[in-house]
Amino acid sequence: MIRVRLLGEAGIGTQNHQRDMYRPAFERHPAFTIVDDEDAEVVSVALPLPERAGAIEREIRAGRHVLADKPLAATAAECERLAELADEHGVVIVPAHHQRLGGALRSAKAAVRAGRVGLPWNVQCDFIVAGGDPAPGGELLNLGLYPIDAVCDLLGLAVEKVRATGGPLTTLQLDHERGVTSTIVVGRGPAVHGVAPAGLLLHRYRISGSHGVLVVDALRPALQVHTADSAGPAWIGPGTVDTLLDVLAAGVRTGRAELGPRDAVRAQRVVEAAQQSITEGRGVKLDAVRQLSA
Repeated sequence: MIRVRLLGEAGIGTQNHQRDMYRPAFERHPAFTIVDDEDAEVVSVALPLPERAGAIEREIRAGRHVLADKPLAATAAECERLAELADEHGVVIVPAHHQRLGGALRSAKAAVRAGRVGLPWNVQCDFIVAGGDPAPGGELLNLGLYPIDAVCDLLGLAVEKVRATGGPLTTLQLDHERGVTSTIVVGRGPAVHGVAPAGLLLHRYRISGSHGVLVVDALRPALQVHTADSAGPAWIGPGTVDTLLDVLAAGVRTGRAELGPRDAVRAQRVVEAAQQSITEGRGVKLDAVRQLSA
């Protein structure tokens, strides 16, 4: 059994992903056992964002692997620093970009990489939650990391330029390598009957290629379950957070995880470019070479 210690119960705004997501997932996962002392191989970090990078650095230097609530750190520079430290100390950091791990998106990635749509030229994505508490500072940092990470993972292509417009929903237009583009609409809408507060209303992708189009509903495969107290999806098979812990467990055992801090660097750099684009009203170029090495 892999021993894990839970550190903090804070996210962005009123979120408590440790209580609501990670603890229940660790409790039901056969590879992990929760401990309350320093005798842990893994630390699940869900501290306030200003404290997060410093705490993760201390755990890395102590030789512990880390599951980090998203975003991994407040800036791309901090994410890069943590990635470098993890390499130096031989530990695994898994940022909680769990949305990319859903069964539908994993199947879509395999199809795209196998050439099922030919050469991809565009991806359109909608990632919208319904109701719940707005995130301080807006939803781009809070929610935008998920679809940005998923689109980049689907394509495997660096982002070279970002254009973004703000509002109730944020729209990002990304120019990737090889002339491929993507459009992401992300944000929080009003409460919707039958959707739990802050639950996903839309999470879908339209992947266009030279030989076909693939439409993906990333809320599947799941059933909508309605009870007297709540409504929401019940996954057929493991949910995305359970799969995240599979990734973490494999990383601890092998020393290498399929999802790591450089994925956080990539997504955070796109978020920061989008924030700059909204502020300045223009497209913002990214250093593609640096991003690929990140």
